[in-house]
Amino acid sequence: METLDLKKLIKFHPDRIGREMLSDKPEMRVALMCLEPGQSLPPHKAPLRLMMYCVEGRGTFTVGEETIEAGEKTCILCDPLVSHGFSADKGERLVVMAVVTPVEQP
Repeated sequence: METLDLKKLIKFHPDRIGREMLSDKPEMRVALMCLEPGQSLPPHKAPLRLMMYCVEGRGTFTVGEETIEAGEKTCILCDPLVSHGFSADKGERLVVMAVVTPVEQP
């Protein structure tokens, strides 16, 4: 069993997104991403099932053609190969935990 204190793992960088891999196992990967105001992770696709969890702050999340304004304690789910990303565009820092799991190939 692992216990992670997210408050100790949150790190911001003025010139790039702070990224901390919390778990990197074949069955599940968990990453913590910390964005200063104005930073963003451009929409991209991956062959994985994804949950984006807003830990702190507010921002805009993109899933496919939809945009969602979300704040703390909000989960956004994304199916495989659907474009997704997020932006700290609300004038405050944004902390997102991304949990990805593989999808079984037929």
